[in-house]
Amino acid sequence: MVTVIECSADRLAFGTQIGSLSTSMPTVQVPLGNRSYEIQVGTRLIATLGERCRRLKIGTRCAVITDSNVGKHYGEAAIKSLKVAGFTPTLITVDAGESSKNLSTVQKCYDQLAAHRIERKSFLVALGGGVVGDLAGFVAATYLRGIAFVQVPTTLLSQVDSSVGGKVGVNLKAGKNLVGAFHQPRLVLCDLDTLTTLPDRELRSGIAEIVKYGVIYDATLFQRLEKQLDGLLEKQPPILSAIIARCCAIKAEIVSQDETETGMRAALNFGHTIGHAIENSSGYGKFLHGEAISIGQVAAAHLSARRTGLPTADVQRIQALFERLGLPTSIKLPGDKRDKLFSAMRLDKKVSAGEIHFVLAEGIGKAVWGQRVPDAEVNWALDQVKG
Repeated sequence: MVTVIECSADRLAFGTQIGSLSTSMPTVQVPLGNRSYEIQVGTRLIATLGERCRRLKIGTRCAVITDSNVGKHYGEAAIKSLKVAGFTPTLITVDAGESSKNLSTVQKCYDQLAAHRIERKSFLVALGGGVVGDLAGFVAATYLRGIAFVQVPTTLLSQVDSSVGGKVGVNLKAGKNLVGAFHQPRLVLCDLDTLTTLPDRELRSGIAEIVKYGVIYDATLFQRLEKQLDGLLEKQPPILSAIIARCCAIKAEIVSQDETETGMRAALNFGHTIGHAIENSSGYGKFLHGEAISIGQVAAAHLSARRTGLPTADVQRIQALFERLGLPTSIKLPGDKRDKLFSAMRLDKKVSAGEIHFVLAEGIGKAVWGQRVPDAEVNWALDQVKG
């Protein structure tokens, strides 16, 4: 069972196993036995990074992995906090963007960790968005056969999704996240202050993952997005903290039941089979992740109407919400690009015995996974999102 042990009255509206305390900072527990950890959502958390890491008792030598954009805003504050708490940190900065999420960058990180004499009892801090979290998490999972790491996600997308659950990895030219591991963080700090420097395009991209949680798990969350989307886009703190905490609680609940994606955790891939293929086939960087899965979710909604009975009205609601967000819901796919898209889909981790499997929805708030879909129907779904 997942609990939010601290929350505001606003948070109670979601009605899941929650108790109310006087503080307004939600703390979500991820129950995984001796690998359990907390996700803390609030403001001014980077300043407390060192003290919170000290409580974890995970060694004194550490490294902060960040990117060239995030590092100039928050790198110094993270290093200062760690030093004040008695740690000996080093800062490793990689180029910003999806193109850095590869084995070449991993090698460079290994070399810098070795130069700083990072040991088995040392730890890493992933300070950045999803790319940094996945990259640093993979480095932590594999350096010295695995060392501890802490996630400090600085984008909305990474706060609600990629920083939670322990899936870490890097891309190959053939496809996204084809090399990876399951390696849980020791702590996740979602500092809302980092969202003040988040570009509008990145914010909207992150909301695409929030929409996904509503579609696959929580119809009330989806309704709330419909009603409070403007406040979310304005980064109103009460709305931000409540929705981020709810998404983390949903993912924690799913991960606690299926940590290594042998069953229900696959539902988190709604819209991602086509979305990841769009990212890969168009060249990483043209579409942000949330933009690609926006198109993928609309295509998956059409497939769901055809195969699992998703009401047409729900398909329209899903598409309308993405359109209100200003996210793409269609893509131009001339013959050669469609062929490349299919080639990328066939390299997806969810392919089994050469068959592409999809997550589909029976209604908003209820998903089914492992659905085999013939190529002809995938083509039909792509026709529905053809620009």
